Amino acid sequence: QVQLVESGGGLVQAGGSLRLSCVVSGQIFSIYGLGWFRQAPGKEREFVAAISRSARGPYFADSVKGRFTISRVNDKSPMYLQMHRLQSEDTAVYYCAATTTAQALRPNQYEFWGQGTQVTVSS
Repeated sequence: QVQLVESGGGLVQAGGSLRLSCVVSGQIFSIYGLGWFRQAPGKEREFVAAISRSARGPYFADSVKGRFTISRVNDKSPMYLQMHRLQSEDTAVYYCAATTTAQALRPNQYEFWGQGTQVTVSS
């Protein structure tokens, strides 16, 4: 099993920045990649960014390219999502997730999920 705990969400004005953290524990050796997803009220959960052990990636949704970065120093360190120039459309619950699948960009490819952290961008 893998456990993930997100933190760092909050209320920010449009144009501002936030950094989300995801602490990963458990059977981390089984993980191929980690990702961030978000879900706004009334909408489906959508891919935001992903990072993997391989040299490929990271991967970003078109809506966040150039504004968000994803990072992780090593397998034992937290994963971060740095978000800049936030917009009201970025308001959602943000989830970190872990996958044993290579190049996974869809929610159904991720086996383990955190509880989520709320990000609210005021205009």
